Amino acid sequence: MNKNIRRTLLSLASLAVASATLAALPGQAVAAGKITIMVGGITKMVYLPAKLAEQLGYFKEEGLDVELQSQPAGVDAENELLAGAVQAVVGFYDHSIDLQTKGKEITAITIFGQVPGEVELVSTKAAPNFKSMADAKGKTLGVTGLGSSTNFLTQYLASRHGISSKEFSVLPVGADNTFIAAIKQGRIDAGMTTEPTASQLLKTGDAQVLVDMRTVEGTVKALGGLYPASSLYVQRSWLNGHKDDAQKLARAFVKTLKFINTHSAEQIADKMPKDYYGNNKALYVQALNNSLPMYSPDGKMPKGGPETVLAVLSGFNPNVKGKHVDLSKTYTDEFVNQVK
Repeated sequence: MNKNIRRTLLSLASLAVASATLAALPGQAVAAGKITIMVGGITKMVYLPAKLAEQLGYFKEEGLDVELQSQPAGVDAENELLAGAVQAVVGFYDHSIDLQTKGKEITAITIFGQVPGEVELVSTKAAPNFKSMADAKGKTLGVTGLGSSTNFLTQYLASRHGISSKEFSVLPVGADNTFIAAIKQGRIDAGMTTEPTASQLLKTGDAQVLVDMRTVEGTVKALGGLYPASSLYVQRSWLNGHKDDAQKLARAFVKTLKFINTHSAEQIADKMPKDYYGNNKALYVQALNNSLPMYSPDGKMPKGGPETVLAVLSGFNPNVKGKHVDLSKTYTDEFVNQVK
């Protein structure tokens, strides 16, 4: 065969393959494409279902190639999603509401936490004069970051006692070790954090529980209703073209939530990587035991939950205040409802 003819045929064949690949892109993922999920702090117990699903092999059972990555703050994870660097985020549901007011369509497809899993801790030194959020006036309160979910929740808790955000100071102290240091050094009188940080401070006696949002009862008492928090959310544009992948992810996570709801804290801890609890597995188990009530049993959006979240954000998030939000577009139970 003439060399020029052979080259022409090879070029045409290459173009045909490329065209077929491009034609497939708008629909389902081409061949088993990798799905990267960014977690807003992968060792936080509020986001435990992400790593546990991987450890239990549920992604592989669904034929998914999932890579978990971690960013310490939810807002960073959110930015990665909007930039198209990742396909999904495990973070707080409230980002879906916040982003809609900025013209971004984000949808939560599985709810992990029916409550925030957050605890407002007061330092033992400040405790004698700080019995409830009604005593927040003139105090310094720690949050993970300015504009974070913990920041809005803190302002909302104070407002329920008639205290405005101008009557106390807010200090961003992060989470984990930086939060612990802020309490021990007296830089904050109280602060909002999650497990296992809360159990660490309670065990050393450096802090006491002021407001407990790790349980349904505690959350309803503090916020007036359920507050769906940790969730798996994606961009609506990705969801429309990858419904099969979304269904598989939902199935993997609902199976994980059912595992959590049918096993003890010890049994769950046994499935986690050793570096998650280090040399103190007993403390990790205790913290996990405190956290079990927050996990959803089925991944569905709790009734009235979106309205409670919107009420909190409308009061203190300048992006949401006074804006119309279509809550029906911020989440969907379409996929979790299909899981048997």
